Amino acid sequence: MSRIGKAPIAVPAGVTVTINGLEVTVKGPKGTLSRTLKPQVKVTQDGDVLNVTRGGDDKTSRSLHGLSRTLVANMVTGVTTGFTKELEINGVGYRANKQGKDLNLTLGYSHPVLLPDTDEVQTEVQGTNKIIVKGIDKQKVGQFAAEIRGKRPPEPYKGKGIKYVGERIIRKEGKAGKGKK
Repeated sequence: MSRIGKAPIAVPAGVTVTINGLEVTVKGPKGTLSRTLKPQVKVTQDGDVLNVTRGGDDKTSRSLHGLSRTLVANMVTGVTTGFTKELEINGVGYRANKQGKDLNLTLGYSHPVLLPDTDEVQTEVQGTNKIIVKGIDKQKVGQFAAEIRGKRPPEPYKGKGIKYVGERIIRKEGKAGKGKK
């Protein structure tokens, strides 16, 4: 039995869960999320608790049990508190600012990089070197943060680029000098 899959999901007050066959819809104060689960797993509601059970004991059902429970739990968390990812820009002349709904990044290229906010994901800039990505869907927040990081990933010699807050960049030693004889 999956340790993660058998854990119940608490549904806080103000959140409504609708289970329609394989489709689970979670509605809360921050918005609505919906997901269609695989037929090997089943979600049941007991008052303010959700339980995820699997149909069989085959390898596919076992692997989907914990995944499905985590996806439903992330939906409940997303509509109540939301998710955030923080990124940090390091480098001389590298900076970020907001232009309306667009994130404007100056990353040493000959042109600025513009990334528009979507309906699901919003960005905030603190100072000139900290970007906060917010949203209710954990996957979309992580994907958008990864796209921002991908515009200028941190390089290992000086550490310049965009990195997640708390990410540790493994540094390399520079080119060795010839030395005097």
